[in-house]
Amino acid sequence: MIRSAWILITGIAFLALTACEAKPKGEPVVRTSLDGSEPESEAEIVAANDANRSETSEAPEAVASACKKAEFEGAEFTHCVADPAKHRITTALSPNGGQPYGSLSAYAATADRTKVAFAMNGGAYGDDLRAIGYFVENGERLKLLNREEGNANFFLKPNGVFYGTDGQWRMRTADSFLRNVSDRPKFGMQSGPMLVIEGQLHPEIQPDGPSQAVRNGVGLGADGSAHFVISEGPVSFGKIARFFKDRLGTPNALLLDSNVSALWDPATGRLDRKRAGPLLVVMKK
Repeated sequence: MIRSAWILITGIAFLALTACEAKPKGEPVVRTSLDGSEPESEAEIVAANDANRSETSEAPEAVASACKKAEFEGAEFTHCVADPAKHRITTALSPNGGQPYGSLSAYAATADRTKVAFAMNGGAYGDDLRAIGYFVENGERLKLLNREEGNANFFLKPNGVFYGTDGQWRMRTADSFLRNVSDRPKFGMQSGPMLVIEGQLHPEIQPDGPSQAVRNGVGLGADGSAHFVISEGPVSFGKIARFFKDRLGTPNALLLDSNVSALWDPATGRLDRKRAGPLLVVMKK
């Protein structure tokens, strides 16, 4: 009887100690709100990270991913390639012209994932989640070229337009697009700033400025392929621009967004849950 009581007491003490052990914490992630304000507490940061964490619960499909990891100047990136021979590119904003999807996860819920190679959030958008710059979806122009002045990244001139029809993809500064493009493309999206212009870095971008954020962009290779890049942590404009120029060798590259940058890669099950406006979708042919 005495031995049984001792075992019972020991078991209770062990359970109590186990219950008091601190759970391992995930890596801290700095998040800036969409309005530029900072989270007020550690709990708010944790909640924000949980809300934005990539969904990886889906079983990866038995196909090769068009995306791969890359390291550059101490930073990690994910690099996805669209090949004109294998893929087509389209923009997506809203189902049947209604309310915008608002996120890649909402779009993924309606899409045939077997036909999607990958998708990213696109260019700048307003409070209504609609593009603030030139935007064409399925040959229908929903927004004219924006040549206004402003303080946001989008307005750091020159900004640019990524556009194309079928397997012919192009990228120009907004001014060059206005002067040289008269035929409406099948898809088109204006964003900014340009990161690389005809093989040269944007003249206003600092080598490694103080602005650090998770960023994504698209660059056009000399062979006509489109290179989509998203950083896995905060980076400067200069670093992501050099990744396009020095690592990928893209003559032209365009910033898509910062802080709200997101990727959907059905082949690996990655689905970033962040607020988004216009989307760029790479479909399998």
